[in-house]
Amino acid sequence: MRILGIDYGRAKVGIALGINGFSEPLNVIRYKDIKILSDRIKLIIEKEKIEKIVVGISEGQMAQETKEFVKAIQPFIQSTIILSDETLSSQDAQRMSREAGIGRTKRREMEDAYAASIMLQGYLDSN
Repeated sequence: MRILGIDYGRAKVGIALGINGFSEPLNVIRYKDIKILSDRIKLIIEKEKIEKIVVGISEGQMAQETKEFVKAIQPFIQSTIILSDETLSSQDAQRMSREAGIGRTKRREMEDAYAASIMLQGYLDSN
């Protein structure tokens, strides 16, 4: 099964791809309009033949915004969308990329994709 992991943010979204139980960071989408974001996600779904989407959800105000994001993209996406806890995934991504010796510039570019990958791997491991 091919699964898309999404780490939602107000200006950028981390994307990860899960195949056969393993997750890897794919890219980061910067956006200003939810429709443009939906179109980019739809293209990835078609290209990668995605069967399921896992969206990371945190706490508080960001959790509510993430739920609104899911509602906004659902009409444009045919795949099943599941919410999964992403608490601390960004901090874990920062720590792990530093430990792996990834340079600061590359880390900052792909940080949200790494967070999406960590969240998605947690989902894959628990299911």
